[in-house]
Amino acid sequence: MDPRNKLYKQLDNLTVDPDSKMSGTTDAEATQAGTSSGVTPDAIKAKLEEKLGATHVEIEDLSGGCGQMYEAIIVSPQFAKKTTLARHRLVNSSLKDEIAAIHAWTPKCHTPEEWEKKKPQ
Repeated sequence: MDPRNKLYKQLDNLTVDPDSKMSGTTDAEATQAGTSSGVTPDAIKAKLEEKLGATHVEIEDLSGGCGQMYEAIIVSPQFAKKTTLARHRLVNSSLKDEIAAIHAWTPKCHTPEEWEKKKPQ
């Protein structure tokens, strides 16, 4: 007998216990976990203003409210004469604990002069 046939017969006999808890989290559980971890847009903004002297910070939650994916625009005079990589390293070192608790983080770093040229009118 072909071993695949035996496997298919075993699979046909499998059942799922409806009372068992799946390992994945629901959206509500993810939202609760995100807020209980302390990673919120306001907390990130406050830390960037404190650590980097940021003059403008915009944080957008791209995860639909569960707090696991953020995009940020950060304006700080500390970014002057630094490469993009150096700016990201500066931000990431300031937010080490927060970044460890979330899934995705995308910073966009500008000096005040660069931001004046780029900011939406």
